[in-house]
Amino acid sequence: MTKDLFIDEMNENYHFSSDFITVGGIQYNKELIPDLHLNIPLKTLNRHGLIAGATGTGKTKTIQVLSEQLSAKGIPVLMMDIKGDFSGIAQAGVLNNFIENRHTQMNLPFDPKGFPVELLTISKQNGVRLRATISEFGPVLLSRILDLNDTQSGIMSIVFKYCDDHNLPLLDLKDLKKVIHYITNEGKSEIEQEYGRVSTASTGAILRKLIELEQQDADLFFGETSFDIQDLMRLDSSGKGYVNILRLNDIQDKPKLFSTFMLCLLAEIYNTMPEQGDSGQPELVIFIDEAHLIFKEATKALLDQIETIVKLIRSKGIGLYFITQNPTDIPDAVLSQLGLKIQHALRAFTAKDRKAIKLASENFPTTTHYKTNEIITQLGTGEALVTALNEKGIPTPLVVAAIRAPESRMDVLKDDEIERIIRSSNLALKYNQVIDRESAYEILNQKIVQIQKDEKSVENKKERNNKRKSNTSTFEKQIVKVLTSATFIRGAFGVLNKMFKK
Repeated sequence: MTKDLFIDEMNENYHFSSDFITVGGIQYNKELIPDLHLNIPLKTLNRHGLIAGATGTGKTKTIQVLSEQLSAKGIPVLMMDIKGDFSGIAQAGVLNNFIENRHTQMNLPFDPKGFPVELLTISKQNGVRLRATISEFGPVLLSRILDLNDTQSGIMSIVFKYCDDHNLPLLDLKDLKKVIHYITNEGKSEIEQEYGRVSTASTGAILRKLIELEQQDADLFFGETSFDIQDLMRLDSSGKGYVNILRLNDIQDKPKLFSTFMLCLLAEIYNTMPEQGDSGQPELVIFIDEAHLIFKEATKALLDQIETIVKLIRSKGIGLYFITQNPTDIPDAVLSQLGLKIQHALRAFTAKDRKAIKLASENFPTTTHYKTNEIITQLGTGEALVTALNEKGIPTPLVVAAIRAPESRMDVLKDDEIERIIRSSNLALKYNQVIDRESAYEILNQKIVQIQKDEKSVENKKERNNKRKSNTSTFEKQIVKVLTSATFIRGAFGVLNKMFKK
């Protein structure tokens, strides 16, 4: 195909009549084509996507560009920042010769600026604290997260039913652990009368799994005040969407906590957001960096739940974008749902690498322009293979693109800059206050104390009765002894009297 025909076809597929974001410029034989830009319609951005590539190939900067463009269009973003290298989006970038040269070739303006940012946390890092209560999870979701079997899941349902029936708020992990302890010990007979037999072995297994979750600092996540997902949808005074950065660089070794949070968040968004249908733009776009951590230790039940939400959440106006090194890190059922695919370079150092590249190249539309499996290994930093969805939802032809430079800082914020953002945050005032109101833990503790008092009172009464009976018994024995002795004496004297009379 000649360059002119190539340009005609790309113009047809990447220039849209609707509103769009501009991600970069399209290349032909390694040369940027001026004014031929890589545009993605806003109305297709809730169809999810994948950004993949080896370490150091430009994935983070691509996400930064996408987030900037979305924010500028009034679309809020939630970024799962596993590596801690995304916070610079809050500050203006700096123009250098490389950026100026690339943007001149694309004929795209470069306007350094920062974007409105909220720094969030579910761990020990500073930020707006995201929490959820145990009750909000419910027995089914919690059972799937803990990988409980049918018997254990049934007990979890009993726990929630008992708490509902007796007005016991389940807010945090200590509430749940206390209820399980209660139904296994002091309240065992009460539970069995109302709900059936509860196996001690099963409650012990549930407690062990809760302790495993607790050891990954899940106790910081469960509790009040519950985060309102509407606070992720905010715009600043100039109409830009907030870029909500969830700071996760201290939980890379805690995949259970990460997958728990993600599943809770997606379920909450799906359950609370109204149906949007095919609206003009998404309500929220979520970027999940190091996405393999979600799927790494996920059980089959958990994977099924995630796959279901990915399929259905699009209708709520939510776009999900998975960032990972290789597309094979993502389950096929999820990968098949993704509309936008941005593939940065992969490296072929081993036979295993070459096999993975071959599989990755098969995830893209067939093309006569490139040998995809070869191009993937030849891409430079900031270059990528891209296919999107056009306005009709049809995948566009595969192109090689140079991603535009971020207009914000391509580096992390300093500690004082982070503190300044958190101090000025209205959400921090709303969510960072520690609340520990009376819940199942305190109520059951009072009930257990009362049970122990009642039991002690009964034991004391029984002990007094036993003592009284013991004293009475001794007295009676003495009387019997006296009477018996008197009877013997009388009998003896009676015999003697008869003898003397004779």
